[in-house]
Amino acid sequence: MPRKRKKSKGMGIKTSVKSGNFLPTNKGAGMTKKGVAAYRKANPGSKLKTAVTESKPTGKRAKRRKSFCARSAGQAKMHNISCKKTPKKRICAARRRWKC
Repeated sequence: MPRKRKKSKGMGIKTSVKSGNFLPTNKGAGMTKKGVAAYRKANPGSKLKTAVTESKPTGKRAKRRKSFCARSAGQAKMHNISCKKTPKKRICAARRRWKC
């Protein structure tokens, strides 16, 4: 009788910058297109999308960006992170990339 494998926690993909799935902090942090594709392959049914980086998005992309910016501001506030004092933090780099 075959053993049942425990489902591992995590994203199901390599989460290092070296793997090419994530950007380094100095390049804006967050996932790359390759990373999103790998995640969606490992997690069928996922609706994960890449960052909204254009300056004036419209429609649904504008709403996604507004929502991300609000959520990430709350996370930074909760963890007492000031992007003026510590601009190299991943959350600060991601907020810059999304133009929050």
